[in-house]
Amino acid sequence: MKKLLSLLPLLLLLAAPTAWAQKFGYIDSEFIMGKMPAYGAAQQELNTLSQNWQKDIESMRKDLDKMYRTYQAEEVLLTDPMKKKRQDEILQKEQDIKTYQNKIFGYEGQLFKKRQELTKPVQDQVFEAVEKVAKKKQLAIVFDKSGDLTMLYTNPTHDYTEFVLEELGLGSEDRNQPAQKGAVRTVATPATPATDEPNADEAGTRATAPAKKTTTKPAPRSTGRKN
Repeated sequence: MKKLLSLLPLLLLLAAPTAWAQKFGYIDSEFIMGKMPAYGAAQQELNTLSQNWQKDIESMRKDLDKMYRTYQAEEVLLTDPMKKKRQDEILQKEQDIKTYQNKIFGYEGQLFKKRQELTKPVQDQVFEAVEKVAKKKQLAIVFDKSGDLTMLYTNPTHDYTEFVLEELGLGSEDRNQPAQKGAVRTVATPATPATDEPNADEAGTRATAPAKKTTTKPAPRSTGRKN
């Protein structure tokens, strides 16, 4: 066993030239999808749905604010049981708002599921095009520059983005131009306008607005291309 372990570094060194001899390349999937009409239409639909859902939440928050203001105005006239009943109603309304927010904008909520439903067909098309390009160009590995992988430096010689666009029928004379021309728009949850919310000490209630999502833009692309 010890003898085998001592030979392991030598075996890795012998195998290294073979690994480095493999051809590889990278693509920018966000830039590619930004050029696809189907992806733009999907993003527009998601934005519309998000705005409509946000309006529903804002309406619910206005109702909550109205309930609290009414309670404040009539508090001096209410008996203790009536006060308790009003406070419970306010707390329940707040809980309903939180539940609805999580159902729509939370993890695996309706917006998340709808995004998957609309964008998956586009992502599948990109994957199929990448696979065809990889086979034609005999690439052993294809990285995604816009993915989670951190690429500190990229040589344009290994950029196969334009080949994938051509495979999708989206090739153009403006090869590998900056991604701003086909900017990818991500759905950002609109911020809820600030309202006078019920005091936590008096009514024990405060609704939370859905977290804002940041919009990312692909970095400018190089103009190189591999033949």
